[in-house]
Order: sequence, then structure tokens, then C-alpha cells
Amino acid sequence: MKVAIAILNWNGKPLLEKFLPDVLKNIPAYAEVFVIDNASSDDSVKFISASFPSVKIIQNEKNYGFAKGYNEGLKKITADYFVLLNSDVQVTSHWIEPIIALMESDKTIAACQPKLLNYNVRDEFEYAGGGGGYIDKWGYPFCRGRIFNSFEKDNGQYNDIREVFWASGACLFIRASVYNQAGGLDEDFFAHMEEIDLCWRIRNLGYKIMYCPDASVYHMGAGTLAKMNPKKTFYNFRNNLLMLCKNHAPGLLRTKLLLRGILDGFAGIKFLFAGDVAHFFAVIRAHFSFYSMLGKTLKKRKAIRKNIKRYATNCVYRKSIVWEYFVNGKKKFSELDKNLF
Repeated sequence: MKVAIAILNWNGKPLLEKFLPDVLKNIPAYAEVFVIDNASSDDSVKFISASFPSVKIIQNEKNYGFAKGYNEGLKKITADYFVLLNSDVQVTSHWIEPIIALMESDKTIAACQPKLLNYNVRDEFEYAGGGGGYIDKWGYPFCRGRIFNSFEKDNGQYNDIREVFWASGACLFIRASVYNQAGGLDEDFFAHMEEIDLCWRIRNLGYKIMYCPDASVYHMGAGTLAKMNPKKTFYNFRNNLLMLCKNHAPGLLRTKLLLRGILDGFAGIKFLFAGDVAHFFAVIRAHFSFYSMLGKTLKKRKAIRKNIKRYATNCVYRKSIVWEYFVNGKKKFSELDKNLF
């Protein structure tokens, strides 16, 4: 068995210098570390070669972004498992073994994530994955331990191994065979939510996505794009619509896309009244970009449907997380109705 830890890098020398030593210190004998470099203009590659000779370097021709950057790099790696690890993640001892053991015990598990904690607030769940990811009926993602911008302290409340809807791309364990079977990350996303889209496709193929709290890592977050950057808002809104259009079961899809337009409009107005004009326009641009890509997206949907074994409906919250959070005041995952998952 071989595990390939793949770290995507773009001008990230300070992050590699800070976090790569812990990765190399805490890997079992069956794991290797690869850095996939997205044509960095700093001296990242030279630094890795000189400081960490055991790390294998794969150089992409240009900055392909997260999705294509990984797809191109992983083509050059042979392994049983890929671990997509952000360069701004601090790993802990035995962060690999429990997850690989869990996945080896059940061949229907295609992907898994560890407990994701905040590097800067050590006892708090982190934005990008927390205790495992879910979506609501409208396709909005959230996590155990984090709903929108409300974060829970880690008091052991999510120390159970369980199936989830999506696993975080900040530290994503995935079977190489399933990654390839599903077609990898969608390169049209460029960045943000591509792991949720991939997990959705994988679940529709009949596999499971899991969360394993026996392993934990600390994510700094916003290592390459700040959380409040309008580009992030643009990608999050557009890519969420793309994945909904591609993967949702037929029937109510058109209605949901129409209502999503209305809900996103309210989000844009909220940005405007808060003085975040750039984010308001980012939401508008996201929708225009989605409509411009609709034809291509529908072709992808048609191709994907040929291999769907069942549309994944579990681990979906059958109410609006937006309504629950902003109207009903439910800020914690534990406050949601467990009977609606």
C-alpha cells in the first residue's frame, strides 16, 4: 500500500518552511510527500530541493489553480491513496494511520477527512471542514462545528466516526482509483468548493465519504486567498451553483436554481447594506458567469448521469440552513433537527 501526500504550492515558501517539517516528521513508512508546484515565481522549488531532499517535486507549466493544478500533478503520481493537503496545514502525530485504517476496513469508503481545527484558535473548529461537511436542501454547504461565520469550541462533541456529505479539500484522503473514476476535480471551478463537487459526484457513484476524529490537523486558512476577498465570494457563489446544476437529482432542480437566484440576491443586498460593495458585485458576477457556463455545465451533467448508481440524499439537511441561521438563530450544528438529515 502506498499513500501519496500531495501539497499544492504557488509562491508559498513561508508556508512550506513553517509546516512541511511537521509533515515529514509525522508520516508512516508507506507514505511519500510530493509538492506540486503551480509555476511559482518565488524560490519555493529551490528551497524545497535544498532543505527537504526527500520531497518529490512535480512542476506544472503555469498556475492552474487548485483544481487543474492537482489534476495535472496527480497524473504523475502512482499510489493507492492520495492525500490532498493544503500548504497551510499543521499536522499532528498519527494523523494518517487512523484514516487509512478506516478506509482499508471498508472498500466503499472513497474519501475521508480528519478533525479540522483552527490553527490560530486551537480549541475551535475551522471554517473549511470542521467536523465534517453537509449541505442543505438548496445546496448551501456547512460543517459540524461551523455554520456560516459561527464557530464552535471543540469539546469532544464531534468525536464520532460518521458518514458526511463532503470532506474538506484542506486535508482530503481519497482513493486514487476513485479520484480517477470520478474524473478528478472540476477544472472550471479554478478554486473553492471543487472538493464538495467531487465528493457529491463520488457519492452519486455509490461510495461513502467519512469523517474520522481520531486524526486531527490545524488549518491556518486563507493561505492564498483571504476569506473576505471578493474573488473568494465570486468563486463560492458561482461554483456552488455549478455543482448544484451538475449533481442534483432531476425533478426540482430548475425550481431550486430559480429560488437560489432569489436567495443569493438577498445575500448580495446584505453585502450592499453592510457596505461591502465589492462583494455585492461579486455575487452578481458569479450569477452571470454561471449562466455563461450553463451549456457546458449541462453537458457535464448529462455525461455524469450515465454512471450514477443512486442520487445521494442522506447527509442533506432538508430545510434551509440560511433560514435556520439568520431567522431561527441556530448557530450550532447540534441545534439543527437531527430528524431532518
